Amino acid sequence: MATGRVEQAVRESYGRLVAILSSRDRDIGTAEDALADAIVAALEQWPEQGIPERPEAWLLAVARRRLVDRSRRAATDAALSRSLALLTEFVGEVDLAAPRFPDERLKLLFVCAHPAIDPTVHAALMLQSVLGLSAARIAAAFVVSPDAMGRRLTRAKVKIRDAGIGFELPDPRELAGRLGPVLDAIYTAYGSGWDGLADDSQRHDLTTEAIWLARTLNELMPAQPEALGLLALMLHLEARKAARRAPDGAYVPLSEQDTGLWSPALLAEAEATLRRAATFRKAGRYQLEAAIQSAHVGRRLTGQPDRATIAALYDGLFHHAPGLGVAVGRAAAKAEADGAEAGLRLLAAIDAERVADYQPYWAVRAELLARSEVADGQGDAILAYDRAIALAEDPAVRRHLAERRARLLS
Repeated sequence: MATGRVEQAVRESYGRLVAILSSRDRDIGTAEDALADAIVAALEQWPEQGIPERPEAWLLAVARRRLVDRSRRAATDAALSRSLALLTEFVGEVDLAAPRFPDERLKLLFVCAHPAIDPTVHAALMLQSVLGLSAARIAAAFVVSPDAMGRRLTRAKVKIRDAGIGFELPDPRELAGRLGPVLDAIYTAYGSGWDGLADDSQRHDLTTEAIWLARTLNELMPAQPEALGLLALMLHLEARKAARRAPDGAYVPLSEQDTGLWSPALLAEAEATLRRAATFRKAGRYQLEAAIQSAHVGRRLTGQPDRATIAALYDGLFHHAPGLGVAVGRAAAKAEADGAEAGLRLLAAIDAERVADYQPYWAVRAELLARSEVADGQGDAILAYDRAIALAEDPAVRRHLAERRARLLS
């Protein structure tokens, strides 16, 4: 019971607490350590003393004391005086009795996107500092090793601390320059929740958090078409949430989903948001991804998606963002429009080293080989299914692929 309440409090407030704790001395790593100590203390004390009425305030108060203790132990007299002065000022600003603490997460997102920080770690740093994802989960999203990702994150946090990067929203003229990595981080967070790969005991409601951040970002920057495009994209995906699993929990691919389960309200908002983005006449990655989802929605009226339009949009998307996921999605779309062999040719053009452990590649390759007329296609499809099943972390996806494999053998 107490463990569950600790986890719930952390899920709901991790980013807010880290942003508050690190906003003064600009040391994200130390703030995270202090919050981790507070969580351990909660797990030790709450079962015996009872769960406090406001768990978030309790965690913040304990973490703040840990910061003071760390300063006393580790700082010189001058640094200690400065740290305690900052913490005193911090205490005066944060009202522990307030119904809800100020939300500094959007500010922290832009801190993590500062140009002084290595651009390759911007999005990853946001995911850990703002939304609390582990280095291992972030590494999986970016297809790198957990150790390498952990080192990158540590270096970035040290850079923020040592460079004294300010915890405030940048000048409006600088906002647009930092927008790209902020959008990438929000979308990666949404994808982590959408995939459902996080361990249940540590899971954040990432899709809700990501959509909230996107809405807040659009309030701050209402004339940014890509921010609108990202919000439209996530709303389209969220609209299909109820159709992604059968009543027994089985995975349901998009082509087989019951469109009657899609949310009309979310779809309408997504379409309106995408139309607003289009008025700026400046296409970008997220607008194109949202347009692809919009084209899929046509199946509600016609029974079939507009395959040619989807394939053309993927070509445009690949031009803007030629990443691994886009390349694989483009191959799948091309196969739907022009046949399995056309999709396989695009898959063959991807560097083999990049896809060795990329599960979506093997799932798409297996499906296209099974549908193709290439020599030894069935045998190669079985091998690709085996690889896709081994790499799938979602049990429902593994079962779905195993059924497809068994159907091919039969």
